Amino acid sequence: MDWREVTIYTTTEGIGPVEALLEDNGVEGYVLEDAADFEEFLKDTEIYWDYVDEDLVREKRAQETCLKIYLPDSDEGAKQYADIRAALENLKARDEEHAWGRLCTETALTRQEDWEWGWKQYFKPFPVGKGFMIKPSWETVEDPQGRRILEIDPASSFGTGSHDTTQLCMMALEDAVKPGDKLLDMGTGSGILAIAAAMLGADVQTIVDIDENCLKTAHENAEKNHVEIGRGLCGDALRDPKLAKDIGGGYDVIVANIVADVIIGMSPMFADKLVKGGTLICSGILNERAEEVRAALEKSGFTILSHEKSDDWSAFAAKK
Repeated sequence: MDWREVTIYTTTEGIGPVEALLEDNGVEGYVLEDAADFEEFLKDTEIYWDYVDEDLVREKRAQETCLKIYLPDSDEGAKQYADIRAALENLKARDEEHAWGRLCTETALTRQEDWEWGWKQYFKPFPVGKGFMIKPSWETVEDPQGRRILEIDPASSFGTGSHDTTQLCMMALEDAVKPGDKLLDMGTGSGILAIAAAMLGADVQTIVDIDENCLKTAHENAEKNHVEIGRGLCGDALRDPKLAKDIGGGYDVIVANIVADVIIGMSPMFADKLVKGGTLICSGILNERAEEVRAALEKSGFTILSHEKSDDWSAFAAKK
């Protein structure tokens, strides 16, 4: 079956009335794009992001709040769409202060195969480092050439293995991890680095992320690869002292694929949580921020073992 994507334009104030309208017309799920959310996101850029593209800022600020729904491309779907349009006209007539926006719709046809596969058609198996082959669950690898096959389904989490920062960390793990090493993964995303470490023989004791869904995805991916990646903790260890304490210490290896500002802020914490002689692997660092990170690590007592670069990104391996 094909689907009709219906976009309903409103305002932040109009979300509630439109939600109620959709529920009354038998629509239980929708995608919400609230213009106010992007402004909230920008407030966090100082801590969580190295940069936000100016063109993206202009584009997002020009966008209207909208709700997207998907109706079957059938007679039944056409009737439901007509009922929703009529209900929107009634809602618009009640909006005396014009606070709920245009309340108009746009439609587009979405084919079933596009709905199901989308970006998946571009995610193919590929080698990483000296010994890994990354593949999604829907692909097969005929000849892994002696490499460990790491199967990953990222869902909405960061980490297919294709990004330079992930690959730089995986290569550093290959050099650093010894069987039995106790490991902490900060900012686990899809869990790919924790899984790679476990496949190398590490005792992955803790994974941490600010998104609860990432922890769920990471454990699901670990199960696919028949490895254990320990407990998952959710939150921001920079702002939450209890979480920082709960993470514990005595780790032989910490891997942190985050961003420069967070790595700088956490560098004393990393030093505290590693055993003497332990290794920190960190990336998510734009090349122009690398020297700031190096200085913060050295100030926290680390000795830099390596500084690897791609075209845009840097990764450090450092010893306590």
